[in-house]
Amino acid sequence: MVSLVIGGAASGKSAFAENLLCQAEGVRYYIATLHPFDLECRQRIETHRDMRAQKDFVTIERYTDLAGLVLPVRGDVLLECMTNLVANELYDPEGAGEGALEAILQGVDKLREQCEHLVIVSGEVFSAGTDYTGDTLRYLRLLAAVNRNVAAQADAVYELVCGLPVCHKGGKLS
Repeated sequence: MVSLVIGGAASGKSAFAENLLCQAEGVRYYIATLHPFDLECRQRIETHRDMRAQKDFVTIERYTDLAGLVLPVRGDVLLECMTNLVANELYDPEGAGEGALEAILQGVDKLREQCEHLVIVSGEVFSAGTDYTGDTLRYLRLLAAVNRNVAAQADAVYELVCGLPVCHKGGKLS
């Protein structure tokens, strides 16, 4: 099963995504895609680690090349966050560059083959404006293409709005 959880900054998408997997028996993996470049990034990483500290996730840091990731054993996977992965694949010297869309979608397919439930978190960054050019527009178009592809394949798609989950496809809200 694949679930996509999308929302704006501080919308509650991470906590919601984690809770989707907390009922699962067995190994739970948290694939972290945020490079700890600076103090702000390190603080965000610590906040997320604190959020899942009692939830028994095994953290795997993976900034690019999801397709090359082999999980130690089959389990459930939370991929946090597609917005970072897209930037990493597009701009990081280790990333796929112009082949980022294909690399990311292939990586999602490979992860799906290795797990029972794959939950993918992505950011809703498209409401902030419309007058973008250059690399920002390139990034936004790539993220939109990834989100569309993942949503089309997903069994469930949720959007977090002001901390409230809205189900757009498949899943159930209690």
